[in-house]
Amino acid sequence: MKLEDLEVYKLSMDLGERVWSFVKKWDYFAKDTIGKQLLKAVDSVAANLSEGFGRFHYREKKHFSYYSRGSLYETRTWLTKAHNRNLLNHDDYDYFMKNIDFIGVKLNNYIRATGSKEVHDDPEDYN
Repeated sequence: MKLEDLEVYKLSMDLGERVWSFVKKWDYFAKDTIGKQLLKAVDSVAANLSEGFGRFHYREKKHFSYYSRGSLYETRTWLTKAHNRNLLNHDDYDYFMKNIDFIGVKLNNYIRATGSKEVHDDPEDYN
């Protein structure tokens, strides 16, 4: 199986690109304060999944998956701050939160399956 076959990875990559499309439209101050932090957090979700995927031992994979989950929660905080400061309207904020919740479920399933006795050759195992 390839990293790109994992649904949780694809979803987190897509979330990062969608957040980027919003942040790049903000003014300099908003980009420099909330925007940079938000992008670092959301990009770290997929980056930590990929780093863990490249590790040999399942404990390392799980370790980086926990970092990924932490970054997902950090993303939630920065999106909330962006919404509170009128950088995201309510509909866009709700859209991102629903995606984060969905990715969180997928990520928890992936973490739970990592290192278990399940066969990990099928990407559908994590969907």
